[in-house]
Amino acid sequence: MKLYETKFIRNIALLGHGGAGKTTLAEAMLYTAGMTNRLGKVNAGNTVSDFDPEEIKRKISIRTSLIPVEWKDYKLNILDTPGYFDFAGGVKEAMSVADSALIIIKGTAGVEVGTEKAWEYAAAADVPKMMFITEMDAENVDIEAILTECKEKFGMSIAPVQVPWYEGSKFVGYVHVLKMLGRRFDGSKVVTCPIPEELQEKIAPIRTMILEAVAETDEVLMEKYFAEEEITLEEIQAAFKKGVMEKQIVPVLCGSSVNSTGISVLMDTMISLFPSPDEGNKDMAVQMTTNEKLEITCTNSQKTSLFIFKTIVDPFIGKFSLFKVKTGTVSTDDMLLNTRTEEMEKLSHLYVLVGKEQKEVGKLYAGDIGAVAKLKTPKTSDTLSDKTLPIIFNAVDFPKPYVKMAIFPMGKGDEEKMSSALGKLMSEDPTFYIEYDKETHETVIYGLGQQQLDIIVSMLKSKFKVDVYLENPTTRYRETIKGKINIRGKHKKQSGGHGQYGDVVMEFQPSGDLELPYVFEEKIFGGAVPRQYFPAVEKGLEECIGKGVLAGYPVVGLKAVLLDGSYHPVDSSEMAFKMATTIAFKEGLVKAQPTILEPIAHVEITTPEEYTGDIMGDMKKRRGRMIGMEIKGQKQVIVAEVPMAELYTYATDVRSMTQGRGDIYYRFEKYEEAPVDVQQKVIAARKEMA
Repeated sequence: MKLYETKFIRNIALLGHGGAGKTTLAEAMLYTAGMTNRLGKVNAGNTVSDFDPEEIKRKISIRTSLIPVEWKDYKLNILDTPGYFDFAGGVKEAMSVADSALIIIKGTAGVEVGTEKAWEYAAAADVPKMMFITEMDAENVDIEAILTECKEKFGMSIAPVQVPWYEGSKFVGYVHVLKMLGRRFDGSKVVTCPIPEELQEKIAPIRTMILEAVAETDEVLMEKYFAEEEITLEEIQAAFKKGVMEKQIVPVLCGSSVNSTGISVLMDTMISLFPSPDEGNKDMAVQMTTNEKLEITCTNSQKTSLFIFKTIVDPFIGKFSLFKVKTGTVSTDDMLLNTRTEEMEKLSHLYVLVGKEQKEVGKLYAGDIGAVAKLKTPKTSDTLSDKTLPIIFNAVDFPKPYVKMAIFPMGKGDEEKMSSALGKLMSEDPTFYIEYDKETHETVIYGLGQQQLDIIVSMLKSKFKVDVYLENPTTRYRETIKGKINIRGKHKKQSGGHGQYGDVVMEFQPSGDLELPYVFEEKIFGGAVPRQYFPAVEKGLEECIGKGVLAGYPVVGLKAVLLDGSYHPVDSSEMAFKMATTIAFKEGLVKAQPTILEPIAHVEITTPEEYTGDIMGDMKKRRGRMIGMEIKGQKQVIVAEVPMAELYTYATDVRSMTQGRGDIYYRFEKYEEAPVDVQQKVIAARKEMA
């Protein structure tokens, strides 16, 4: 693959609903550009983009793939992103380095939830957008209805530049409304021809729409438009590009990826209307030594810096770090500073990835996307820069995972193997992480959705030869008391020689503070228990509160007062008083109205208004309590308190109830007394485990 200077590079994210045809479009681009000699198919499992065994098996994209397409002296770095919401981390990776976004709409499906999400991602990244309606050769594709829905959902910036041309039911070409030319497909080529008479009526309103959009970008053109003066093709094209670059115009094109019709026109249009990296948004960075915020322009004239936006773990080669050259040029054997670790890294080999294929290159210019292997400790979002200008680019803003499950190896002794494999998978996907719960002694994994975790389980088996299973994590219940009790605990043992004697009278009652395990006080009068044994009493208490009397959960909110007792001048010891305290604790708490507390989460669900009834109905089933509602943009935010035990897979359930349009955030809020039936189930479950 040849080298491309910055102005000949386009970095484009393919976005859209799962199954809309992003991967098929990437295949069509490669085929049209002559980079492959066959059109790969998702169903056949032979696409360049979906190369992971899990992708081939499931026939979906689960990660972002880089597909560089060389077309007419330009390089289109196509970032083929996953469409399913469990893999939104891949979209975020792509948007962190894309300079523009192409949103794919399936002609037979129209605007879907994933189309709306794609628009939100592109809008959040503030990059120019274009839409491509595919499957135009299928039956019953109503492009006018699709365009109308796009305008309703995304505004008047939608600007179709093509009117499809059918003969019978066959998609044979289109009218280029900007240039007012007829275009007919001839194989994968397009030939210019007269505009069919029957399309004139359809063209007129779209032509008017384009002229209005163009006039909005320039006052002189606005005056011309209202004066009904002719606007030249050169003026239209220049204003149209300006409108696209300023995100005021979103061109809509159409074609068929399966038949490679309209693909060459699409690539020509992306080259002419989308920005090169030096024309795109400036990057924000922080200068390490001064903490100064910098605005970085993508240019070859600056010192070298690059941003690692994605990590791939290869079982044979190790880690591949995918990066975008933000400034300067990067060459083989360059030494750059990792500004996170403050270590120098040698870039021994540079690659351009085409799906899973690695093509070695000697140099890359600013704005290009490449890969490097065998760095010391690379992580996604790391910045590598010239040591004389150490800077840190903004990290990728990954969505937080809220689905969590406990994971266990099937085989005995596979814990270490499982842990190592999970660590490798976590380095690939920052929306997936693991933690070891010291209280429950469980390894807990977090993801964006159940499908993501299912794939993790499958990868552990296929890639790392570790069989595992998932269960709901053990909920961190707590125990406390509601009553007040005075109780004596006496430990007396005689076995020849020195015996053991400890005697305490304890008062147990609620402390009123559930954030503290216990409060200890002593109110001994007259030396009934010598002061030297007070620490032993508290130590005994400290050891007891780790295991309550109902189900063995830690005790919180306990106030313990040492009131009285007795001692033996010979047989008393610290151990004896600890044992006496333990007896008092176990007998006393049983009589002091013990109860089980459950963790309660503060939950916020952001959803379109039409789903609020379903969400609130489901909330009642989960024993949730409504706190309030507020409007946020076009959506409702439902605020509630819900038991944590009801939330382990709730993020997946919310997406299901809202057809993918809802999001969830939650955090631990407090402990509350659990209902009696819940307590009974918790106690019974612990007895079964014992």
